[in-house]
Amino acid sequence: MRRVFAAALAVALLAPLTAGAATRHASSIEQRIREQQRHMRDVQQRLHDKRGELQQAQVKVRDLQSQLSQTRGAIDTTRVRLRNLEGKTRGVEARLAWNQRQLDAAESSLNLHRQALARRLASMYENGDLGYLDVLLGATSFSDFVERWENLRLIVRANQQTVRDRQAAEARVASLRHDLEQTASQLADARAQQEQAQRQLGALADERAQLVALAQNQRNHVAGQVADLEGLSAQEEAALERLIVERQREEAERLERERRARAIAGGESPAGAPISLSWPLSGPITSPFGLRNNPFGGGRMDFHPGIDIAAPTGATIAAAAGGHVIYAGWYGGYGNAVIIDHGSSIATLYGHCSQIFVTVGQEVQRGQAIAAVGSTGMATGPHLHFEVRVNGKPTDPTALLH
Repeated sequence: MRRVFAAALAVALLAPLTAGAATRHASSIEQRIREQQRHMRDVQQRLHDKRGELQQAQVKVRDLQSQLSQTRGAIDTTRVRLRNLEGKTRGVEARLAWNQRQLDAAESSLNLHRQALARRLASMYENGDLGYLDVLLGATSFSDFVERWENLRLIVRANQQTVRDRQAAEARVASLRHDLEQTASQLADARAQQEQAQRQLGALADERAQLVALAQNQRNHVAGQVADLEGLSAQEEAALERLIVERQREEAERLERERRARAIAGGESPAGAPISLSWPLSGPITSPFGLRNNPFGGGRMDFHPGIDIAAPTGATIAAAAGGHVIYAGWYGGYGNAVIIDHGSSIATLYGHCSQIFVTVGQEVQRGQAIAAVGSTGMATGPHLHFEVRVNGKPTDPTALLH
């Protein structure tokens, strides 16, 4: 009896010291958790900003690529027009060659008419108007007179026709020359305009291609920064996870020491009773524990470390059992999350919350409101992701829910 009393007295004397040391150590871990939360929030904010910057850079690249595509399309259209003009030019050149031959023939005919008219004018000048009368008076008979008269009439008509032919040939030559010169001028102007347009569009395409290259480089640079921040975020989450596991282990050790102290003092059995959890929320399970199709697509399977309970945004989330809040805040893909240590190396996690009503270090009771349903983090819609961890490892919550 004396030994039992002595042992109980020793426990009573040492328990406050042990509890005080454990409390100080737990407080230190909780402080480190809060600091890690701040680091995570900072990284997440920077990552959010960079993702927004990356999205803007991607939009800029798409816009510039669209403009470049339009410019290249305009260049192709201009090239088609130039080819059409070249075809028309070849056609006009063929007509020009044909018209030149016609022009040469017209000028040759004109020269012949000019020569014939010149000869007639020279003859008329040499003989005078009396030449025609002498021809008529020199007739030896009436029939000869009539024949000479007819010949003279034909000569006069031929002279008149020669003049008319000359005038028509001159007019035709002038018209051909005008048409050819006008067509050639129009084609030259059109070709010059299209060539200028092609040069301008080519310069614009080069400029826009440079802008696209610069925008792509900027996008790739920002994408690299996003990748770096995502890696840093993963490291920060892993560090936070280690701190949470350490805090949970320390809390479990503290509770175990207290339980053993009570057992020694009062004869209580050192074996711990299994914990029973209450449903944190009413609603259907939309995604069970274990392997499932990734909800974000891609046709791949992933491991779901908890259960998803459907509920509207703002619905109250209750603590599944009494315990100690060891985490409350942003938790990567979980979004806003709460983690409660219930002792016996068991903790529960409540993810994707829209609001959090508790703080780290707070003691909560079973059924106490701790958060509100939301869709923060990696979520496809409003629901509660409920997770049970035993010794830091996820286990099927339905085995403990009652």
